[in-house]
Amino acid sequence: MPSHFTIIGNYISPYVRKVLVCMELKGQAYEIDPITPFVGDDRFSALSPLRRIPVLIEGDMVLNDSSVICQYLEDRFPTPSLYPADIAQRAKARWLEEYCDTHLANVLVWKLFYQKAVLRHIFHEDADDAMVEHARSVEIPAALDYLESQLPEEGFVFGDLSIADISIASYFRTASFVRYVIDAARWPRMAALVARTQALPVFQRLAHWEDTMLRLPVTEQRAALQAAGAPLTSWTMGTHAPRKGLARME
Repeated sequence: MPSHFTIIGNYISPYVRKVLVCMELKGQAYEIDPITPFVGDDRFSALSPLRRIPVLIEGDMVLNDSSVICQYLEDRFPTPSLYPADIAQRAKARWLEEYCDTHLANVLVWKLFYQKAVLRHIFHEDADDAMVEHARSVEIPAALDYLESQLPEEGFVFGDLSIADISIASYFRTASFVRYVIDAARWPRMAALVARTQALPVFQRLAHWEDTMLRLPVTEQRAALQAAGAPLTSWTMGTHAPRKGLARME
């Protein structure tokens, strides 16, 4: 009997994108409640006690945290493998995934995308311009310097596509929504890797849903996705009253 997966989480989230890429590459269908964590109701809090996305539901099982979910999908559906077979490379791929989920998330999502997009469009607050400028001029370049040093001259990080490539490309896709572009002259390997990964059909399919909702108010996003044929749940845990609380994406 085919598995029935439900994902709670917004297409624009890099954490959600990482999970959806893994699911699609492994041929697993899903329904999605595309809420941001900031508008999740009390049912969402019960499923995600830290009020973070994504959440994966399969029958009575609920999983939180994108890395936990991706590892579960890898164990459950081992083909195609998205983690290197060599144990040292597999460990390094997990480290790069963790680096993305923590440090890149901090500088690209919370100090850039959150400031420039979420605060303005969801909470109607001004960005911390000093924080944004420091992220752009100091923290993001330092992260790019490190990642550039970890990449081969061409191809994916470990030869075949892996969770490392998916993670890196997912974060820079979200950063692009606030017009951040990697300087290809300064970081040619990073620019090439991100472009190569984001050009894959799986990323392009998700980009269609992302672009459908990107410039719309949160209250209009679900209807636009439904009209465009996205695989939505028949219900939603979203509300119209955003709250900060513990909410963030993971």
